[in-house]
Order: sequence, then C-alpha cells, then structure tokens
Amino acid sequence: MQKVKCECGHVNPQGTHLCEACGRPLTEEERKRKVAEMRYEGTARRSQTYKRNIVDRIWQFFSSVKVGIWLIVVTLIASALGTVFPQAEYLPPGSTEAIYYEEEFGIFGKIFYQLGFHEMYAQWWYILLVASIGVSLVICSLDRFVPLYRALKHQRVKKADHFLKHQRLHSVTEHKNVSLDEMKKALEKKRYRVRSDGNHLLAEKGRFSRWGPYVNHIGLIIFLIGVMLRFSPDMYVQDHLWVREHETQPIPHSNGYYLENVDFEVEYYDPEANEGEYKEALERVGGNVVKAHKTDAIIYKRAEGTVPGEEPELEKVSEELIRVNHPLKIDGLTLYQMNYKPAELYRLTLGLDRNDTEDRVGTFTVDLSDERLMNDDEVVYDLGDGYEVTLSGYYPDYEVKEEWVDGEKQVNLGSKSKIPDNPVFVFEVTGPDIEEVERSVIGIGINVSAPDADNVYSLSLVQPDFRQATGLSVTKDRTLGIISVGGAIFMLGVIQGMYWTHRRIWVKNDDDEVWVSGHTNKNWFGLKRELDEVIAPFSLTSVVDRKEESKAKDSLKGSE
Repeated sequence: MQKVKCECGHVNPQGTHLCEACGRPLTEEERKRKVAEMRYEGTARRSQTYKRNIVDRIWQFFSSVKVGIWLIVVTLIASALGTVFPQAEYLPPGSTEAIYYEEEFGIFGKIFYQLGFHEMYAQWWYILLVASIGVSLVICSLDRFVPLYRALKHQRVKKADHFLKHQRLHSVTEHKNVSLDEMKKALEKKRYRVRSDGNHLLAEKGRFSRWGPYVNHIGLIIFLIGVMLRFSPDMYVQDHLWVREHETQPIPHSNGYYLENVDFEVEYYDPEANEGEYKEALERVGGNVVKAHKTDAIIYKRAEGTVPGEEPELEKVSEELIRVNHPLKIDGLTLYQMNYKPAELYRLTLGLDRNDTEDRVGTFTVDLSDERLMNDDEVVYDLGDGYEVTLSGYYPDYEVKEEWVDGEKQVNLGSKSKIPDNPVFVFEVTGPDIEEVERSVIGIGINVSAPDADNVYSLSLVQPDFRQATGLSVTKDRTLGIISVGGAIFMLGVIQGMYWTHRRIWVKNDDDEVWVSGHTNKNWFGLKRELDEVIAPFSLTSVVDRKEESKAKDSLKGSE
C-alpha cells in the first residue's frame, strides 16, 4: 500500500488520519473536526486499510469487536445448554446414554442426546467456537496494539498547531510568557516525565496503562489455550474406575498400571460412642451414617515385553491405602475415593428341580463376571445325567420395552446398563426326559416359565453371593497451572487499565502566547483539575473542555 508523507517529513502508513510524529491532519475529514480523533492516535489499522484478498477479509472479520462479542455470547449460550442435563461423563456407571436421557428426561432428553449436547464440550463445533474466540483476541489485539505502539513511539515534542488547537482540553493565554524550566519542574512534581524541544514541552505519565487491555487479551489467550488443552488426554483426564473386592482392573489412562482391590471397608458412626457435637445430628438422621470408606489396594505394573491380547504379566509396585481426601497419585494420575457399592451381586447359584416330585437334579452357579455373559454369548451348564441348562439371555439391569411393529404392540426385554443392579436371566433346559426345550425367566422376584408351556422342571434360587465394590475417580489436570497463569495475567491487565490513566500535556510558549493542551484515555475531569493546578501559579487561562462546552451550547440552543 502507498505510504503518506507528512509536511514534517515523517512517512505514515496509508489510512493514517493524524501524522504519527507531529499530529498534523492528513485527511480532509480530520481537518474539519472540532476535536481531533485521538483513538489509536489517529493511526491506520490494518483491518481498515488492507482489503485486497481473502486474508485481509478474514483479518477484517475477526478484528471486529462486535464479532468477538457475538462469539463469546454464542459460546456462553452453548455452554449453558450443556448444563441443562448432566453430561455423559457424569451419568451413573454403566448407563447406556441413548436410553438414560430419554427415560430420565423424556423427549427433551432424547433431543439433547441426538443433538450431541450430552458431550457438548468435546463437540468439534464447540472447540471451533473457543478457538475462534482465541483467534479474535489475537487479531483484535494486533490490529490495535501495533499502530498504537508505533504512534506513541514516534511522537515528537513539537506538535502542529492544528493538533494542539483541536485537543479536547486546550487553553490560550495571550500577551504572556512563562519559564519553561519552571513549568517543567511543576509538571515533574506531578510525576510527569517531561521532554522539551525549543519552546515546546511534552509531559507524559501512565503510558503503561494503555497496554492494560492487551495484557487482558494475553491472559485470556493463555486461559483459552489451557481450556483447549483439556481436550487432550495427555493434559486432562476425568474418569471413573470401579473395582470389586479381590478384583484387578487396569487404571484408565495410565501407562500399564493395574489396581487390585484387596479389601474395602466402610466405617459407620457409633451413636452411643459419640457424646459430643455429632450426637444430636446422628439421632436426627437415624440409621447408619457413614464415617469413612477406604480401599486397601495393590498397584501393579505390566511387565515389559507383554504381547497385546495375551494375559498380562503383572509386577507388584506398591501397597496403598486410598481414603477420602487422601488420594493415590501414580503415573501423573490422582485416584480419589469417591463412591462405593456395599452389596453388588456377582454370583448366583440356582437349582433344577422336578415339579411333581420336587427332586433336585443338580445345581449350577452363574458367575456375572464371566466374559461370555458380557459378550452376550450362550453359556451351557452341565448338571450331569444328560441334563443341561443354557443361558440364552442376560439383562444386567433389565427393563421392559414396548414397541409397535406393523401396527402390533410387542413387549421385549432390554437392559438399562451393564451393571448387575437388577439382573434377569433367560434359561433353556434340556434333558433325557424333556421332549421340547423348556424356557424360564429368572430374576429378583421373577420366576416364570414360557407362556403356554407345561414345564416338567423349574429353576429355583439356591444362594446369591454379594461383594463390595469401590468407586475411584481418576483425574489428571496439567492445564491448571496454565489456566491460573492466564487468570493472573488477566487480573493484572484489569488493574493496570483501571487504576492508572495515560495523560499527556503539551505546552507551547511562542509569540507572546502560551498554549496548553491535554489528552487522556479516560477521567477527563481528573486531568482538567490537574492541569488547572499546574498552570494556576503562572496565571494562565484555565483549560476548557471542548466537548463539555459543545454540549452546553447545544443544550442552550435546544432550550431556545
């Protein structure tokens, strides 16, 4: 783009309104202004000057403050929608998302799930929104910071008369001369940094406050980087691990570590032993109140050279006690004691009895941890003498589903989750004296034969076996430091921009006239008062606020 050369000799970028060096107006529009346009010192912003190609258009789009605000508003609305119902990571363990949302929240839950709001903060478009805010912050900052920094760096002490006369705060004292050295001392007492050039003075202080908004932006960008890094499993993990007693499970997101639940213990408050502050509360609550729950665990590491797919060879690392507020830290992960199940069904012993004689043919045990059950495979139990029981259907947390097919209502069994909270089994019985396969459905409070079937044999519950399970929260957050640094920098920018102001005072002593002009980025009343205090000992004319004067004139005309 073509440069613009001022009368003072300084070369300005195309689109500059006021010369960066002397402040002389470079456009006809600027010459007609009553008060100089000092926003960004009248310099050209790239977004308002370069409009040639697609890069310029993208830059122009993201440099708009309105665009940035709308991006933030849309992101906030999306974030709020994600909190209407629980996110998928906070559902009960083993829940099936498609079923859970519809059953718990009805049609709105179904729509919530189908739109992908159940994993809102991992959706590509949500990540794109957050990234767009970051891009907008970077471009907005560069688009404004660079020209402002360049203009403040190149500003000269001597300014054109037009620049001085068209400042918002200005005064002219005729037939008067002052000692610039005395004026300089008076300004320095007000903590101004003063430069002189001939019969001109430039006093300036608080320039660093102009960078407050850009420090804010830097803090926000670092904060957003920390938020974006939370989508990486190397930086952020929030998961759950359920381990039954005497069971060994791999620790999710770890590098080959396993945890064995050796023993799980729940401790309850003893109302009789608590004579102090808890007694009244325990009596009011009634029943058993949990005091603490803890897990005795053994940590293993998968041996090197283990072939994927084979049973891993584990090497013992350490023995640990995990308690509430006393987590286990391993491999960059933190395991918190968060939950437990006091009695989870894990084995079910059943007997096969002849209906007419009540003689028992035999018993068999269904192990709910059997992988064949998890894979929906058929499992055959041999009772001897030719009698076999086949598990043909397993529903860990069963529900009855009603569906309409071709105008007819059909009732089918289904499962809400893979956790055996309410299991139901479908068995098929065969034997030497059974002509046709006999089918039975067994569950908690359920023991029925197939409809219209005249079964010779029936299944009965012999013994259920329960065990405790510990619930551990597996977390890792390496982004917290980045987010904290971003937040701290943001607050520094807020303080920097709020509690300091950038003030400049120009003094010209020439031809028996003293010109005094002032500019600030905010708090004009404070600058005017400070200027009056500085010039009062020199008997100079008090400065006038041109904008306030113009408003008063307009108000007077309106009343007439």
